[in-house]
Amino acid sequence: MSNRRDIHERVLQAKTPAELAAAYADWAGKYDADLVGEMGYAAPRAAAEILHAGLTSSDARILDAGCGTGLVGEELHRVGYRRLVGLDYSADMLEHARRKNVYVELLQGDLTKPLELKADQFDATICVGTFTLGHVGPDTIAHLIRVTKPGGLICITVRDEAWQQDDYESTFSLLQDEQLVEMIAERHLPYIAEEGSLCRVCLMKVS
Repeated sequence: MSNRRDIHERVLQAKTPAELAAAYADWAGKYDADLVGEMGYAAPRAAAEILHAGLTSSDARILDAGCGTGLVGEELHRVGYRRLVGLDYSADMLEHARRKNVYVELLQGDLTKPLELKADQFDATICVGTFTLGHVGPDTIAHLIRVTKPGGLICITVRDEAWQQDDYESTFSLLQDEQLVEMIAERHLPYIAEEGSLCRVCLMKVS
């Protein structure tokens, strides 16, 4: 039990991309069993269900940004989505996502930088477990907006500690004031059961 908690703490406390990559490389093989099976990671299913409820066609092309081992991809594939593209910083996590055979394409990329993807190409973007301490900050939302089509949906989770520390509320207010997105839904839900943590799940429409 201490091993999974230790490595989870390494992920949360990573200060550099190299530290984060090393932590995920060490965790990739047991990530699903530890985080979902033992720790009760609820965010992937909750976010996938919220995005699914907002979409009108199972033919939607969806970017799973920060896909990790493919937990969100599995949930979306389960309810009928077949045009899933996964993107993650960790090559080790991407290899585990590849084995699940739920993505049509997997890409390696850094969400803290502008994505090397064409603008306006996805019907929806989902990003789960990435907007948290030690990972990416609210500035990354602009990158997700750029690659999502006007009228498309963006669904993200933000861990409570990050929501407060990085002032996501101000970011969302500014994005709406600038008419870049419209907030469709915002829910406060369990994140990881074992630690009693919560997250915000935000569903936005790109203007």
